Amino acid sequence: MKKGSLIKRLAATAIISTVTLLGTSGLANAQGQRSGRWQRRDQGQPQDQNQSQNNTQQNQNQDQQRQERQRNWEQERQQRQAQQDHARQQRQQQEEQRRAQQQQQQQQQRQGQDQRWSRQRQEQDQRWQQQRQEQEAQRRAAEQQQRQEQQRQQQQLEQQRQQRDRQRNADNRGQWDRNRSDNNNGDRGQWNRQNNNDNNRVQRDWRREQELRQSQYRQQVQQQRIWEQRQQILQQQRRQSQWRFQQRYLERLRQDQLRLQNWSYSDYGDYNYRYNRGGSYYETNQYGANLLRQAVNYGYDEGFRAGQADREDGWRSSYQDSYAYQDSTYGYDGYYVDVSEYQYYFREGFRRGYEDGYYSRNQYGRYSNGVYSILGNILQQILNFQSN
Repeated sequence: MKKGSLIKRLAATAIISTVTLLGTSGLANAQGQRSGRWQRRDQGQPQDQNQSQNNTQQNQNQDQQRQERQRNWEQERQQRQAQQDHARQQRQQQEEQRRAQQQQQQQQQRQGQDQRWSRQRQEQDQRWQQQRQEQEAQRRAAEQQQRQEQQRQQQQLEQQRQQRDRQRNADNRGQWDRNRSDNNNGDRGQWNRQNNNDNNRVQRDWRREQELRQSQYRQQVQQQRIWEQRQQILQQQRRQSQWRFQQRYLERLRQDQLRLQNWSYSDYGDYNYRYNRGGSYYETNQYGANLLRQAVNYGYDEGFRAGQADREDGWRSSYQDSYAYQDSTYGYDGYYVDVSEYQYYFREGFRRGYEDGYYSRNQYGRYSNGVYSILGNILQQILNFQSN
């Protein structure tokens, strides 16, 4: 029994010793491990400091490299910008040179074209001048022939008028003698018959005179066909305003011709007005006086519009070249006034109206209700009528 207990105590002591040894060994190991960790930590602190310094140096190096790359990139950008600016300047210079060359070429072309146009205008002006001279010569020849014919007809009219006056005076003297004889003899019936015959003869003379004037005017109308050719010349000269004025005047002449187709003789009374022109006195009645006043006013209106047209076309002042001035028959109807008389006073008004229209003034006339008319005092100076 004692032997079994001893074995148990020995076994328990061995176990306790073993446990104690194991605990002491574990504690020593733990202390050794802690001591090792502290030793390693103490040894790692200089290494961390070195690592931090290395990192700082690397960062500085990286910053320097980044700054260097930034400087290099900026230099490259500046170089590229400078190259681009230089290329742009070269392109601009080339474009300016191209434009300058193009403008120079265009200017040379324009100069060449202007020279060609100038030569063409000169040649065209020469042709127009030649045509105008030829037409002027034809017009003068026609006017000369017409004036001669008018003078001949006027002489016939004057001779007829003088013959009629002499016949009238003789009839008056004979009638006075017959009246005295009839009063003595009491033959009133014969005096009345003779008086009627005298009146019929006077009426026939007046009728022949008016018909002669109408024939003279119709001859003047035939000359208008010649002047219609001038329309083409005006269009060639690009005088559109003057061309429109001439068209308007020709249309008025055509209306006059239609009006005169229904012409019939009418007696407007004795000649009770006289006027002086060119040193010679002429006689007419109230109707003839009104017709001459109309000629001056119509002439002024047409002249004003013709002057306006030449000014708008930029043409030189020349009222004699106007077809309306050369024709001067608008408004004439053939009663009691020769066509040459009507033309003379129409042109007197036309010349003054042309000057007012060309120079945009109202020296000789005024404008009212769409019509240009001559001033009353100017009209009186031109006509200067005297009552018989």
